[in-house]
Amino acid sequence: MSDKLSDFPITFHGRQYAPLMVGGMGVNISTAEMALAVEKVGGIAHLSDALLMEVADKRFGTDLCKEKIRRYKDLADTYDKSPIHFDLDRLAEATRHYVSDVMSRKTGKGLIFINCMEKLTMNAGSETLKTRLNAALDGGIDGITLSAGLHMSSMKLMQDNPRFREALIGIIVSSTRALQIFMKRAVAVGRLPDYIVVEGPLAGGHLGFGDDWAEYNLEDIVRDVLKWLEDNGFKIPVFAAGGIFTAQEAVHFVRDVGAAGVQVATRFAVTVESGLPEAVKKHYIDAKDEDVEVNHFSTTGYPMRMLKDSPAIASDIRPNCEAYGYLLQKGQCSYLKEWFARHGKLDITPIPEHSKCCLCTHMRNYKVWTCGASVSRLKTVTKRLPDGSWQLPTSEEVWRDYVLTECA
Repeated sequence: MSDKLSDFPITFHGRQYAPLMVGGMGVNISTAEMALAVEKVGGIAHLSDALLMEVADKRFGTDLCKEKIRRYKDLADTYDKSPIHFDLDRLAEATRHYVSDVMSRKTGKGLIFINCMEKLTMNAGSETLKTRLNAALDGGIDGITLSAGLHMSSMKLMQDNPRFREALIGIIVSSTRALQIFMKRAVAVGRLPDYIVVEGPLAGGHLGFGDDWAEYNLEDIVRDVLKWLEDNGFKIPVFAAGGIFTAQEAVHFVRDVGAAGVQVATRFAVTVESGLPEAVKKHYIDAKDEDVEVNHFSTTGYPMRMLKDSPAIASDIRPNCEAYGYLLQKGQCSYLKEWFARHGKLDITPIPEHSKCCLCTHMRNYKVWTCGASVSRLKTVTKRLPDGSWQLPTSEEVWRDYVLTECA
């Protein structure tokens, strides 16, 4: 007897959907076009709110980033970036505009969520997080997935919004302990998450683990989370994420492990609708296992999985906090300190080595090639043309392959 992922639908707000979410890949890799293509066939897809003011400028011809540069241009040679802050009204404007534009083009068949990272501290973590969350709700987003952090205050930051209980809200965790911390705050606010995404150590980008990431297993974490939820009387669907590359693997997590669904991303990164430049998509498809590393080049302090030949790794670019500054905390980030010291603009002995990269600038320019551990398998599911080039799949094709393939 064969099973398809579509045989295990999940219900949100009284409607059934195939239990597959397309993850939110930033910066603008998960484009509006990708989300709409998946939503059109009844799927669930994410946007990303990473560097959303930059994304909005490109999409709508606004000058939010240029205006920020003009405002703080005199601080370019100053190490202390604490005076640099985002205009919260413009931040809200960009988020609402972007989200409402995408939602206005929905067919109504599927769901579009937005991935909201707590680690985008933006030199005023709570204030900017509150602005981003509520502006997404105001823009009509179907759901918000809270990621890259414990989000202990996020429910409270949204509780006065008229759509707080209407929109779906989920949380990404990498351990039962992280979920327990979040749930205590959610219970206190009286608003439980509608879904939980358990992201394992094989995911792309930042990992919710330390250097011992290889000692963990997604199946074990999912089972542990499911047991804790059951033991505590919570009936919340759990999505498994990280390294789930085929329909067979997806069905296994739902049918055999007990997850309600899966979240996937790697295969969608090289689709026609992906925001990655065509040449970068080729790097992903051509990648071998030995081309992937987990390193500490991120300014966040968390390990990050990427291709070894990511241009950002060797780059010594000047920090662009005046334009971006999404990772500033109290006017600082680790790359900022390292760069100023190496260039004789900060008296630190010994001079720090080049061990970080300017994530804001390089992510904006698609030069941090983050990837899942299964990236080397892309060539096995991508058609090579007679001239040696790759025929990129559409997002709909990848979605249908996951959802409709019959699995033993």
